[in-house]
This record gives sequence, C-alpha cells and structure tokens, in this order.
Amino acid sequence: MIQLAVINESPYELPAYATASSAGLDLKAALDQTITLRPLERKIIGTGLKIALPEGYEAQVRPRSGLAAKHGLTVLNAPGTIDADYRGEIGVILVNLSNEAVEINPGERIAQLVVAQYTQVDWQVVESLDSTDRGEGGFGSTGKK
Repeated sequence: MIQLAVINESPYELPAYATASSAGLDLKAALDQTITLRPLERKIIGTGLKIALPEGYEAQVRPRSGLAAKHGLTVLNAPGTIDADYRGEIGVILVNLSNEAVEINPGERIAQLVVAQYTQVDWQVVESLDSTDRGEGGFGSTGKK
C-alpha cells in the first residue's frame, strides 16, 4: 500500500474501499445542488479532491457499473488518466447514454478511482518483430471461428 497526499475541498469524507479486496475507491460528486444530465449530454463533475501521486503511479477514473447498468451513465474517456504531476481537482466526465434525463445529487458516487503503477518505455526501432501463434490476428481473431 502506498501513501497518497490529498487535499479534500469537498464536504464529504475521503473515498474509501468498499471491501478488503476492492480495487477502486468511489468518487463522489462535489455539487452544491442536484444537476440533470439530458440524454447524450456530458458534463465534468468535480470531486473536490486534489492528489499528489508518487512518481511511477497513475490514477484511473473508471465508470461505476451500477450507474451504467441502471441509468446509462458512464465516464466518457474511461479510463481517464491522472498523471503523477497533475495537481488540480479530479473531475469526472459523465455522459448520459440513456434515453431519459438522469439526476446527479450532491455526494452521489459517480465513478471509481484506481491507483496503478506504470512503466514508461524507451522505443527501440527494429526491422521486424518476433513471431507468435497469433501473429497479426486482430479484433475478434481469438474468438469464435
């Protein structure tokens, strides 16, 4: 487990893991009043949280499955990446993919935050790649025949 510096400018408690094996922390909408997302409308919803990730880590903003299944709400750029050098407020780009308007209430859980370690790459230009059983088989190539 890593230590994560955070500024909480929202009126809500810090995100917490729902269970001992949860990968994501629920992010809450830091709103003054209820807002409505019309069908196909998108808005950036603030969380009131600012974080300082250690070098070599990112935070991924992901949709909540319940909001997607029940209301057609999802995170538009999922997963959204928060880089280790970003110090602004975490915002969630929500989009309503349903045919009905959806209300988002202050303090409502709107997304998940997953913190993950990453490695940067150093490109090595080559003439060819090693061969594999899959080869250049792309989209759907490992599914039904």
